Amino acid sequence: MSSVGIEISPERFDELVEQALDAIPDELAAQVHNLVVLVEEWPPEGEPQDTLGLYDGVALTDRNDLYGLTLPDRIFIFRQPLQQMCMDEIDLAAEIRITVVHEIAHHFGIDDEKLHQLGWA
Repeated sequence: MSSVGIEISPERFDELVEQALDAIPDELAAQVHNLVVLVEEWPPEGEPQDTLGLYDGVALTDRNDLYGLTLPDRIFIFRQPLQQMCMDEIDLAAEIRITVVHEIAHHFGIDDEKLHQLGWA
């Protein structure tokens, strides 16, 4: 993938992810359980290299009484693809926010089709 777009420090990128997480309404954030958000440079091998984020876990809607004592679900935010698609930090912050909301929606059991309908895909 060619390098275009914006490049910021990993620390600043993490700050933008934190801001996106802080913007989630408290009522919604209180419903998030056993979830961590991680920033990686690139999507894993086997995923398209322009993947912006990835949810890895068991959605809340799929959990049952047997769910417990498990490692946290994970949301991955991929720094390089996001930077490559954005021309400035304002655009990058907006795309990070959309990606965070999109992946958290998967934690709540909302699929890509519904996210497209809602304008978050």
